[in-house]
Amino acid sequence: MNHPASLAIIGSGPSAIYLLKHLLDRMDLLKEHVAEISIFEKSLMLGMGMPYSPLTTDRYNMSNISSEELPELPETFAGWLRARDPSELKELDLEGVEISDSEVYSRLALGQYLQCQYETLVTRFMESGIHFSEYSGCEIADIQDHPDHDKVAVTTSKGTRFEFDRVIIATGHRWADKDRPEQGYYASPWPMAKLLPDEGEVHNFAIGTLGASLSAFDVISSLTHRHGVFEKKNDRMTYLPAPGTEDFKIIMHSSQGMLPHLQFDQVEPMREIYRHVDRDSLLGLLNANGHLRIETYFDKVCRPALSDAFQKDEMYAMVRRLADPKFSITDFVEEMNDKHDYDNAFEGMRSEMTEAEESVLKHQPVHWKEIMDDLMYTLNFHAELMPAEDHLLLHTKVMPFLLNVVAAMPLNSADTILALHEAGKLDIIPGNVTLPEDQPEPGLITVTVDDEGKTSTLQYRMFIDCSGQKPLDLDEYPFPSLVKSGTVRKARAPFDDDSAVDESVPDKKKEHLFKDQGDLLYHTGGIDIDGTYRVIGQDGEPNPRIYDIAFPHTPGVRPYSYGLQACSDTSAIVVAAWVEELQADERVKNNPAEIMQIYEKV
Repeated sequence: MNHPASLAIIGSGPSAIYLLKHLLDRMDLLKEHVAEISIFEKSLMLGMGMPYSPLTTDRYNMSNISSEELPELPETFAGWLRARDPSELKELDLEGVEISDSEVYSRLALGQYLQCQYETLVTRFMESGIHFSEYSGCEIADIQDHPDHDKVAVTTSKGTRFEFDRVIIATGHRWADKDRPEQGYYASPWPMAKLLPDEGEVHNFAIGTLGASLSAFDVISSLTHRHGVFEKKNDRMTYLPAPGTEDFKIIMHSSQGMLPHLQFDQVEPMREIYRHVDRDSLLGLLNANGHLRIETYFDKVCRPALSDAFQKDEMYAMVRRLADPKFSITDFVEEMNDKHDYDNAFEGMRSEMTEAEESVLKHQPVHWKEIMDDLMYTLNFHAELMPAEDHLLLHTKVMPFLLNVVAAMPLNSADTILALHEAGKLDIIPGNVTLPEDQPEPGLITVTVDDEGKTSTLQYRMFIDCSGQKPLDLDEYPFPSLVKSGTVRKARAPFDDDSAVDESVPDKKKEHLFKDQGDLLYHTGGIDIDGTYRVIGQDGEPNPRIYDIAFPHTPGVRPYSYGLQACSDTSAIVVAAWVEELQADERVKNNPAEIMQIYEKV
């Protein structure tokens, strides 16, 4: 159906908000084809999203994005904050604070801002004459596709059924209820309230976290503020533990024992899909099998852009290394990781503070980090062109490096981390962690740590998995009828050379191998989508009625879709493809050349 009359959006967080924004931008064309829009949100609070909601996050949890890095909405974040009443700013701990476009603020402040933008967009839709329905506290339990009638049915957890012409799944993060509080194990930090001591009480014991990610620092911030106070003297942050917290301590478990890089200034804070390569040049890199090899991408696109960036950063040794054609992306990742590998991660962070402060406070960009982020952002939107060998390389070597470099910690957060370590309240242990299934002691969780062959065990009364959202298996997809009917299938990548599978796939990854119609494939994680986010069924065809823009569902196809900028670009692609269909009066074909033309318009 080329002219759908009704649209359902499942979720009302950032992806949905940006979807509404881009739909509104094209309302000159779409208003003739859209009669109604319905928003379904399982939370009672519309227009925030899980990371920014007071139902899940905490007043001490900081966002990691500034106003100047946020894609356009009716108001800027900083402008919205400046317009708040003093009483509102006081509730956000911003009373008397000079609001800056380049500063980061709390998740709660960002959540209230997003909710206000959502409400503004909804009002504008209603003013345009489109019927708009909102269903808060309404979880969608299932979705059924009815191709014979060109309709999609959605069913709520209470059994109410609706029908629409198109459905866009924008549910965001979804954390399975796998906590075992009686044993002290928490499968995620969310909602943060479950980890906090009762009023008037403290956790006077050691607490472990799996990972040293920004989520781990949310846990650290929330707990340490309730077990002591931070003071700043002579530009140095200190931590004063509260009485009765002598045994309170947080221990982070990180495979490499590394802390994130620090915040840095950027020339262009907004990512672009085609900043360093154009569509035709990228298509020209495909090999005879139609694959984009990651080493080819590194050689032809990354190498010249990074060389220029390192030249600007006056890191001439790396410029010379990049001039060597044998210097691969793996070599690059290992060498740059080594520069950030310290015997003591906290002392390493302190030594990096000088460079970070120079960059942020004096607006001196760190060009190579920004360019690397740009380059991987481009690769993300073309990852379906990579063969299985390169998905493995990306996930095992490149992604851990990228998440460490780009998930940059704000300087204020780094100050608190160093203060906690100095106070003896925060430490990090390197090594890979496993949780034995046999946990014999009630109220205690035992973890085993393997650090390059050296094995040790530790016990905690509270252990929190902060390693992030895991790619879901097909049987975990939250809409079972789509799985049962074959409307969705698991994401996959073919091998460029399937005769070398034994060498290219580690034993622990071989469980992800499968065959489909005689072809050997690798399950990259989550469900399969095409370049315009239409779900792909068992027949290999994209579904014209159902789109999925929820990152936890699609990391196998979009492995680097981080943050609010990706929410905006993803939504813009969906809308641009819809507009393309209406203008051409035919479906967008599922081929790279045609879809990349849509990316150019975004």
